[in-house]
Amino acid sequence: MSMISDARAGIINQEMQAVAKAEDVTEEFVRRGVAGGHIVIPVSPYRKVKVCGIGEGLTTKVNASIGTSSDIVDIDMEVAKARQAELAGADTLMELSTGGDFAEIRRRVVAATTLSVGSVPLYQAFIEAARKDGAVIHMKEDDLFRITAEQAKLGTNFMAIHTGINFETIKRLKNQGRHGGLVSRGGAFMTAWMLHNEKENPLYAEFDYLLEIMKEHEVTLSMGNGMRAGAVHDATDRAAVQELLINAELADKSHAEGVQTIVEGPGHIPLDEIEANVVLMKRVTNNKPFYMLGPLVTDIAPGYDDRVAAIGAAISSSLGADFICYVTPAEHLALPTVEEVYEGVMSSRIAAHVGDMIKLKKTRKADLEMGHARRDLDWTRQFQLAMNPARAKTIRDERSPADTDACTMCGDYCAIKIVNKNFKF
Repeated sequence: MSMISDARAGIINQEMQAVAKAEDVTEEFVRRGVAGGHIVIPVSPYRKVKVCGIGEGLTTKVNASIGTSSDIVDIDMEVAKARQAELAGADTLMELSTGGDFAEIRRRVVAATTLSVGSVPLYQAFIEAARKDGAVIHMKEDDLFRITAEQAKLGTNFMAIHTGINFETIKRLKNQGRHGGLVSRGGAFMTAWMLHNEKENPLYAEFDYLLEIMKEHEVTLSMGNGMRAGAVHDATDRAAVQELLINAELADKSHAEGVQTIVEGPGHIPLDEIEANVVLMKRVTNNKPFYMLGPLVTDIAPGYDDRVAAIGAAISSSLGADFICYVTPAEHLALPTVEEVYEGVMSSRIAAHVGDMIKLKKTRKADLEMGHARRDLDWTRQFQLAMNPARAKTIRDERSPADTDACTMCGDYCAIKIVNKNFKF
């Protein structure tokens, strides 16, 4: 039985039990969420993974994306990135290689992590067509579906599938135009293929066949965001909204057929439009799990885009986004290093926690404990509570104070130490 069929039959399976325990909610809450399409638990019949629940009433999850490019193909480095992402606390991993031996890269990455691993099969289908026949426009529809099934068999737990791009979406894009162009690689591939071949997107036209593959291999379907804005001035435009409406309808059909479904959201959004995007996304999708890609709230901070995205992700999470995709400092500039992957995950984890402090007030417990530890000058406890204990301890140890109760920022004039001599809190 599948995750949804179990939930609909009233069965609370091991994965639901694990999510309930990790999230401090009841098992029945998780079962009802899965049955109603508000929670997904990515699994695979081909590998065991660290169970992760994504959706309504659960903590905001963080995805880390890795993968080779046409310029840099270093499988060992991508394996190292996968391990660093997991070490940094990522909840899931996406393997998005566009260079090298796709199957070998995915096999090695999947073997290197216990996290659920996602992919975008469309990338491989189009790039293999370019290698074989000289251009992505020569991609064969059968190859797209074949590759989707092959990637599922490698233990892929969830897939970003660009189902919402069709001729109606492209019409909206043409009519309005874009300041930042079309920045989704999958959106660019599929749009070029459709316009050259004068054919509808096969992922949309043959959606029932796609669902058969997803259901057979128990893959969670993430409705790809091929029309996402790559510049804040393009946020919430007609093409993006049109794609969302199509994906929302297909997401309902997917869930009805027993396929767990996530809906992806836009990438670059100014602060004042984030709430509208989250509310719209949740409303039209009937509260499906919402996967926010970033969002980046300004376009002028290359080199610091992990921080830019963290601002947007914290607000998105607080308003109801369930799943966020990390951004590294190298975004828009280069393929990230192992160290930048780690930093990107940490920035997004902070953002997710900040959002959960609003969305799920129970997540403030650790902050309360940290407040007490600082008041009591209990450095051991502060390190234990820190999101990255090793970094916090390293910084303090590098600049050790003469007075071990205080820190070198305040030294002899530590406010807490002074007050503690006069008050007992």
